[in-house]
Amino acid sequence: MIRLLSRVLVAAAMVMLVAGGAQAADQKQPIKIGAMFALSGPAAHIGTPTKLVAEMAVAEINKAGGINGRPLELIIGDTESDPAKAATIAKKFIHSDKVAAIIGPTTTGAGMQVKKIVEEAGVPTFMCVGGDPVIMGGKFGPFTNVFKSPQRSSVAVKALFTYLKEKKITKLGLLYASDSFGKDGAMWLEKMAPDYGITFVAKESFGPKDTDMTAQLTKIKNAKPQGIICWTIGPAGAIVSKNKAQLGLKLPLFQCHGLPDPKYIELAGKASEGDRMPSTKLMVANQLPDNDPQKKVIQNFTNLYTDVYHYDKQFLLNTHSGYAWDAITIVADAMRKAGTDPKALRAAIEGTKGYVGVSGIYTLSPEDHNGLGPDSMVIIAVKGGKFELAK
Repeated sequence: MIRLLSRVLVAAAMVMLVAGGAQAADQKQPIKIGAMFALSGPAAHIGTPTKLVAEMAVAEINKAGGINGRPLELIIGDTESDPAKAATIAKKFIHSDKVAAIIGPTTTGAGMQVKKIVEEAGVPTFMCVGGDPVIMGGKFGPFTNVFKSPQRSSVAVKALFTYLKEKKITKLGLLYASDSFGKDGAMWLEKMAPDYGITFVAKESFGPKDTDMTAQLTKIKNAKPQGIICWTIGPAGAIVSKNKAQLGLKLPLFQCHGLPDPKYIELAGKASEGDRMPSTKLMVANQLPDNDPQKKVIQNFTNLYTDVYHYDKQFLLNTHSGYAWDAITIVADAMRKAGTDPKALRAAIEGTKGYVGVSGIYTLSPEDHNGLGPDSMVIIAVKGGKFELAK
């Protein structure tokens, strides 16, 4: 009887030892995060540098000890600027790679395709898209598990309209891209205009791949506005600026929050002089007062980007540069508090309060899965071939 009891105790001890060893091994395993960006196709100019920043963020987190001793492992996917490809990658991340969370994608159209999949699977996903529908709910579907790091289009509109009202510019022409991002912006511009005493005397759209918008600009010119708002991302914005100059239009041009990028100035050339747009503070960090809580965070990020990782040799810093950093660091902060259980992690992300990021100070809630207000943005202008705070 004693021998039998001894055997049972030894066996139990062995089981506990094996279980303990397995648990310890599991605690050392990397935490997988899926990261999908447009590394090719029309949006690659945004997606490729975003990938580099995501890798930088993970490298810095791992240098500092990872997540409670466990390193992060980034699994990269190229959406090819194609929403259908983004959906395929999301399924792979969830069912094959077994990721704890997803970062990305880059574009609003891809975000809407991914949204359906991650909501069904219950995987926390922090997107880097500009459009609001991914976190709007209602006819756009639930957003329980979806968050986004760039300012909402509606927040950028508020920042721009506040500036225009101060300058007594109330009669405007609207020009926007016919893609998901452009339509989202146009919707908010038209919806919120009456609140600021603004009227659109002309509204024109263009295809995101169009290379000449003189016809639309001519129609807007004939309506005699005080200025023009253009809502698009990528090279199309610079084309609008150049076309405006070619037509001899002296009207001020206001671009959206997706265009603060040295590439915009490079493509538009002298035509961009005086163009204004809402932006994250990243683009004018050195002009911020020393008591701005974001200043040191942005300067640290800029130092890493330019002096440590030397990414500026490939892609100059632009307003998109901080989005993946903010998304990953917020998710990592939530993981430190709640671990990787999907429901607990989702709740911890949603509970983020006062997180000082590169793109703003984030305070999320069940109703707001972005957490940034108009005070996270500044209006900048092109002056002497550079961006500065607009006057």
